[in-house]
Amino acid sequence: MIKSFLHQSIRTILLTAATTLLLQACSNNDEAQPLSGSNWGTIPNQSAEKVVSSEVMNWTPATGRNTATHFYSPIAQHGKKSLTIFSNTPTFGIWNTKINVKPWSKYQFTGWIRTENLVNTGGEGAGFNLAGMDADYMGFSNDNDWTEVKLVFNTKDNDSFVLECLFNRGGRASGKAWFDNMSLELISTEKISTAITIDANNRATPMSEYIYGQFIEHMGKCIYGGIWAEMIDDRKFWYEPGHNNSAWEVTGEKALLQMDRNHSYTGDQTPVLLADKSRSISLKQSGLGIRKELNYEGRIILRSTGNVTKVVLRLVDETDEQLIDEAVIQDIDGTYKKYPFSLSSQLLTQNASLEIIPEGNGKLWIGTVSLMPEDNIEGFRADVLKLLKGLDSPVYRWPGGNFVSGYDWKDGLGDRDKRPPRKNPAWTGVEHNDVGIHEFMTLCELLETEPYIAVNAGLGGAEEARKEIEYCNGDTRTPMGKWRAENGHPDPFNVIWWSVGNEMYGSWQLGHMSTKDFVKKHNAFAEAMKSVDEDIILVAVGNPGSWNEMMLRNSAHNMDYISEHFYKQDWHGGGLMTHVKQIPDAIRERAELHRNYREEIPEIQGMDIRICMDEWNYWYGPHIYGELGTRYYLRDALGIAAGINEFSKNSDMIYMANYAQTVNVIGAIKTNNTHSVYASTGLALKMYREHFGTIPLEISGETRPFDVAATLTEDQTVVTVSIVNPTWSTQVFDLKIEGLEIGDKIISYVLTGPGDMAYNEPGSQEHVIVKGPIQQKNKGKFTVEPYSATILRFQAI
Repeated sequence: MIKSFLHQSIRTILLTAATTLLLQACSNNDEAQPLSGSNWGTIPNQSAEKVVSSEVMNWTPATGRNTATHFYSPIAQHGKKSLTIFSNTPTFGIWNTKINVKPWSKYQFTGWIRTENLVNTGGEGAGFNLAGMDADYMGFSNDNDWTEVKLVFNTKDNDSFVLECLFNRGGRASGKAWFDNMSLELISTEKISTAITIDANNRATPMSEYIYGQFIEHMGKCIYGGIWAEMIDDRKFWYEPGHNNSAWEVTGEKALLQMDRNHSYTGDQTPVLLADKSRSISLKQSGLGIRKELNYEGRIILRSTGNVTKVVLRLVDETDEQLIDEAVIQDIDGTYKKYPFSLSSQLLTQNASLEIIPEGNGKLWIGTVSLMPEDNIEGFRADVLKLLKGLDSPVYRWPGGNFVSGYDWKDGLGDRDKRPPRKNPAWTGVEHNDVGIHEFMTLCELLETEPYIAVNAGLGGAEEARKEIEYCNGDTRTPMGKWRAENGHPDPFNVIWWSVGNEMYGSWQLGHMSTKDFVKKHNAFAEAMKSVDEDIILVAVGNPGSWNEMMLRNSAHNMDYISEHFYKQDWHGGGLMTHVKQIPDAIRERAELHRNYREEIPEIQGMDIRICMDEWNYWYGPHIYGELGTRYYLRDALGIAAGINEFSKNSDMIYMANYAQTVNVIGAIKTNNTHSVYASTGLALKMYREHFGTIPLEISGETRPFDVAATLTEDQTVVTVSIVNPTWSTQVFDLKIEGLEIGDKIISYVLTGPGDMAYNEPGSQEHVIVKGPIQQKNKGKFTVEPYSATILRFQAI
């Protein structure tokens, strides 16, 4: 949720304590879910009369530490109840609710406020705040009887806002405040007749294909439990079996389990089972996904002493305790050896278990265990790989993200079973190190994409970065190139794209330091990395404000591009248009910022340091698909589509964009342990990659209420027009193309669903879909579905 997001990685925005409390409150209340297209201008439960137990319906109070008491009160200006906030000590307080409004409209808000002994510590006092609207604020303090507040505002391109009843805007307060009898009056609405003109002669800088980049990080279920086909969690026993965090259950007598921490196979410890004919002991892992009519390839590393006669590996459907298959391993001696085994299934289940059962008398050491479906491709899930190929992304950023600032790339080399497990340095869970440089490069080869590797500029040093470049790009005469060849790849990987660290401006980042200090570190890294391969492309860490300015003033000669990151939530009311426009607004703001830098910073005059937007997305909602595994709705896909529109309008400033992240973790693809599917945002990326052009064209006329972009295909034979409709209604508009003769037939593709809150789940019927190709006549007037993104393709004659 947003609450977890703020606590774990504040990322690119700094919020006031009061706003943070609002976000926390919204994330914990069902009433805070996105709105649907109804009840325009209606304030729900406007006088707090609807109460169930102690809960005021439709209103969300701030919760957590350092918050005032929020309750309803019998002291009312209208009716019998009102909202109240009170505290004996200075603290924060907010009541909030989401409200739908008509865009491009003028409203008057009316509400009543009362205060008693209200003492402000800084700030503007208690009052009504219309978050997301350009409205005045009237603050109150001390003692005030019921006072009417009227605020007139224009909604512009917003269809929702959050009404906040604040204890003190911008500060803490003590005392009491009451809020009651709130209403909205629609004064006027602008009438809009949409008529769009495309000028095919007025062309901008072609879009880079790198706009469709992707980003995968070692966290949650992005790689392990997502892309990588390994089914066994904690297969190298980072946690002691039976521990609260362990995926392994100890069955039988737990006293027969020991942990060998002196002579472990890999990592810090290896489990030892004491086999005894008169007593039982086994290890079991449940929650495995098994598909019908498929074989599963496994290997287990064992050694034993005494008379362990055999080890049985039993695959069971936990739903009804049905045996699926079993394998038997014999002739286990005192030396660690790999024992392959195979299991097959004739049923589909998402709750199978693998149990390891020793028989005989003696000690059995279990070094590691592995199990993969037979249809894996070089260790990657075949179904996920197919979806990844469908995205057709030209570049993948890896391995992080926050993760990279504590990652030792050497841990991911050599025999996968011997690579040490580590605690994930930035996130929860264990890093198994099964996927390292070689596996990532294999993935890139399978996807026919380019690798983009971030080096550890957090806890790592310049020399380690230099060695990593040499490992990837050096020939076999270099020490690192020789090591790469010994690990099975004599030819250099020739990785061109590299970034020097990740988000080093943030206090959440391992190795975080001041801008002044990081400028020196960046320059040292860049010089060391370029000393190995002067042809590599370096991306510097960027962040709006003084960080960017200092980096550009002092490190421009040591960078080719500069990164920007942003994530957007769903807290400014939850309306569809307001939600969608967050993404293009953020892209446009960053592009304008860097245009200003070019005017204001002498050190980059004449240089073309463009932006790599190598993390961008929405980030909010419950974590359904593991850590940060948020669900994406059709409304989110419309924001991503509008983002691609905006990238086309800023092609002179933004060269690369990496959707973050690809699988499960705020991902374009969602998986469970048997199935996978494109999330709504993945379908948007796929549709635009396949059908949107590359040469931006000028747009004029009245484009509201849409987000519109137009391009020409690279071969200049097709004009593509993207229409994102962020409204809850069907829209009709006029469209003409000038400067190019167009045929009378059009092909369209439509990203749509039964509602803006529709979503896709793996293994279930898809609700968000792409319809097309749809053929139609070019009559100059077009209709688009509600909550949809449409690409119209006009063939030039």
